[in-house]
Amino acid sequence: MQLSTAHHDERLTAPRSWWGIAVMTGLAGALMLLPLGTLPLLAGLVGGTALAGLVVSSYGSARVRVVNGALAVGDARIPVSALGEAEILDAEEARAWRTYKADTRAFMLMRSYVPTAVRIEVTDPADPTPYVYVSTREPQALVSALRAARAA
Repeated sequence: MQLSTAHHDERLTAPRSWWGIAVMTGLAGALMLLPLGTLPLLAGLVGGTALAGLVVSSYGSARVRVVNGALAVGDARIPVSALGEAEILDAEEARAWRTYKADTRAFMLMRSYVPTAVRIEVTDPADPTPYVYVSTREPQALVSALRAARAA
């Protein structure tokens, strides 16, 4: 039996402004070390920029996929058989589900720089997680891929 290929594959990357902030952090590190000379200044510039870039890259690169009958969100893999209906959330509704409507038991992959999201019910009775909240720039494509995977 051949496993199905990915129906949906999306990488959530940090916005360009965050990379600008990483460069500014490196510049701040360089300016702090300016009184110590040229080599410390360069070390502060390179080290500060690299460290800030590493933080931006690690937080900013989440992956959302529907592959082989499972929803792979970040490090989590959830079989589509354990998922119920998916609801597309516009920017306002997504903000509401991130704040006052949120359930502390829910699995959430939130990225503040992505305004839209999908909320998917968890129907597995053995799982206390009520729903999965996933930030996505392509909510319609994610919902379609989940429906296709469930039907397969």
